[in-house]
Amino acid sequence: MRIRAELAERTRSFTELAKSVRNEGLNGRTPGFYFTLLGGLGVALAGAIAGVVLLGESWFQLLIAAALGVIFTQLAFVGHEAAHRQVLASGPANDRLGRLVATLGVGMSYSWWMNKHTRHHGNPNKVGKDPDIDLGTVAFTPEDAAASTGFRAWIIRRQGWFFLPLLLLAGLDMHQVSIRSLFSRKPVKGRALEMALIGGRFALYLGLLFWLLPVGMAFAFLGVQLAVFGVYMGGSFAPNHVGMPIVAHDAKLDFLDKQVLTSRNVSGGWWMTALMGGLNYQIEHHLFPSMPRPHLFRARKMVLAHCRAQGVPYTETSLREAWVIVIRYMNEVGLSASRSFRCPTAGAMGRP
Repeated sequence: MRIRAELAERTRSFTELAKSVRNEGLNGRTPGFYFTLLGGLGVALAGAIAGVVLLGESWFQLLIAAALGVIFTQLAFVGHEAAHRQVLASGPANDRLGRLVATLGVGMSYSWWMNKHTRHHGNPNKVGKDPDIDLGTVAFTPEDAAASTGFRAWIIRRQGWFFLPLLLLAGLDMHQVSIRSLFSRKPVKGRALEMALIGGRFALYLGLLFWLLPVGMAFAFLGVQLAVFGVYMGGSFAPNHVGMPIVAHDAKLDFLDKQVLTSRNVSGGWWMTALMGGLNYQIEHHLFPSMPRPHLFRARKMVLAHCRAQGVPYTETSLREAWVIVIRYMNEVGLSASRSFRCPTAGAMGRP
């Protein structure tokens, strides 16, 4: 009964916070910001393409490849925000924009991202619910680390050291997993359209690349672009949740605790917001996922004050500190596979 009463009180208090945020107009759309950003990225993309054409057979092309990795990541941030209904007024309009940016701009399935990311937001860092902590090349829980065998187990025991190098392959992995999802037997919204857009995008991109550059240089160009894309994407998303409490599969948490206790903000001001596409305000993003990027800074002050009043830990670190925590956590999970799993969130709240 006491826990139920606490949950009810937290829910009531969050409702009041949400009302205050709404009254401040922080949920209002900011299309001017996003169209300016997309326009700038469009100019940058056109400049990169022109550079590839004009530069010709030169190893300086790899600098343009790196720039494209950055541009595609910035486009992915906008696609992520459109998926959250942050950009335009209506859901269908955001979906159209998000699908266009994700497929043509980034080369990834929008439907795959929506399915995966929606489940993550519903239960961040929750065992069996959050696909972002499912066992893959690396393990995020001691249980998964202990269950690993063969070469995967060898990698996982050393995953703290391999985590950053593995991000070099994360871009390629995201492309192949998302595209493979389009060929699955599961229902996929917009399957034919996404296949056509992604297929056209890669045909044009790869065709132009291998037509203008020698084969070896073209492969090097593609490798650098994918590596930068993977490191930038992984480097922006991993600090948000990795190393934060893992929630047991049967734990019951209210919305505020569920989102705040598992998320980490990254300090740094406006330039960090530009660098991470607003993901540096991860706590506010999880509490108000449809809030546009320009309003997250103002929401932070309100959320921080609310968390302090409610006694809810609010985590914010520098980017360097966040990555130290990420690497340390991944290393500990890899090396402590024999330890029993305990729900850190429950412990943080003084529950068994």
